[in-house]
Amino acid sequence: MNKLLFACLWLTVCMTASAEDYARYYQQLPVQMKQVSAPQIPELTVSLTDFGGKGDGVADNTEAFKKAISQLSKQGGGHLNVPAGVWLTGPISLKDNIDLHLERNAIVMATPNKASHLKTDAKTGERESRATPFISASKRKNISITGEGFIDGNGKWWRPVKRGKVSDTEWSQYRSMGGTVSEKGDLWYPFGLKHFPNITLDMEKEENLRMHMVRFTDCENVLVSGVTLQNSPRFHFVPQRCRNVIIDGVTVRCPWNAQNGDAIDIGQCKQVLIVNNVIDCGDDGICMKGGAGAKALADGPCEDILIQDNTVFHAHGGFVIGSEFSGGMKNIVVRRCTFSGTDTGLRFKSAIGRGGKTESIHISDIVMNDIKDEAIVFETTYWDNHVGAKQPDGTPVKQEFVPDFTDIHINNITCRGCKTGIKAQGAKGMIHGIDISNANIFYTKTATDIGKDCDVKLSNVNLVTFE
Repeated sequence: MNKLLFACLWLTVCMTASAEDYARYYQQLPVQMKQVSAPQIPELTVSLTDFGGKGDGVADNTEAFKKAISQLSKQGGGHLNVPAGVWLTGPISLKDNIDLHLERNAIVMATPNKASHLKTDAKTGERESRATPFISASKRKNISITGEGFIDGNGKWWRPVKRGKVSDTEWSQYRSMGGTVSEKGDLWYPFGLKHFPNITLDMEKEENLRMHMVRFTDCENVLVSGVTLQNSPRFHFVPQRCRNVIIDGVTVRCPWNAQNGDAIDIGQCKQVLIVNNVIDCGDDGICMKGGAGAKALADGPCEDILIQDNTVFHAHGGFVIGSEFSGGMKNIVVRRCTFSGTDTGLRFKSAIGRGGKTESIHISDIVMNDIKDEAIVFETTYWDNHVGAKQPDGTPVKQEFVPDFTDIHINNITCRGCKTGIKAQGAKGMIHGIDISNANIFYTKTATDIGKDCDVKLSNVNLVTFE
């Protein structure tokens, strides 16, 4: 009885401490915002091995995951423990009140058999336009991924490779897998591989099927904590239209040249906390997306988002808004983050047809070094330079969903090493109401490149280069 009482008291203390830990991030904010709270997961715990799972790197554990999650769901939820080992599997779908817990030295890896990740319509026999996310949840409440283990998307079997982004040695390694090289010799596709069959009749169509690694849609009360997400075929973590989301202490990593290798893409979510994460990826680091066109307006803005104490190594941008944000951006605070070796530091990108309005964006205490291009950049003619894409010619005829970057406040910035300090290029009314203050930026080529129609106010900004 005493042991039971002690266990209950300890659980209460842990839950209280967790709530207090998240509350402390919301001190001295420049705006009011709704705070997050951790999802409530029942105490029941099962192991994947209880359902026939084998972590030998050979066995397919798809059915073991399905059975374990189904059993937990029937009992109201709980924790699915994945022990140390390499657990090869097809797609995993989480249900209400379930925590996927990866113990230290556990690697949950997507099977390289692409067909395992494709759903087929039972009536028409047609396959989905994109493979099912490796780990997904839709319209679920109280879900989490926790622990010290790894989730590996096995992206090398999916991603195309640009010849100009790899060394001769790396190019030879890809060629040794089989695959197909484009007529120009500038692209390698994982199509016609030595050990796995194709899933389409065309290498470009197969490339378009690439899946996201972890995608949660229309979910509430989400936690991803402690784990490492790596080598996604496309984006690594994509919460879409979710509410009350915590991303804490996660490592996201993939090759620097991984095509579309975004780390964290927040899509029209509300009440989000992103803290203590380490990112080294092939595309945008921490990115806010708000949809494109009319549908995005109905889904609403990214709102009440706090991003703090994160480190981003390689990425196209450390913190990014865009390129799609027709639904808008509102009440976003980014502070005390480090960007070291990113292509750009603070990046605001969009274009006519995918733009929207930003409101109450506050960025402060950002430290950067070895930035390849701009420390701070606003661009309104962005185009998606994916494999096979062609740059659009001229200005779009329809002037709908025009970018409206405004009410953005950037303060206390230190950057040692960038090509251009501050860049802003856009037509009148697209970039206005921007203030940058208390900044020290060491640049190597251009101090500022701010268009005549851009309203960007600089206050106590020190731009220095070599004498």
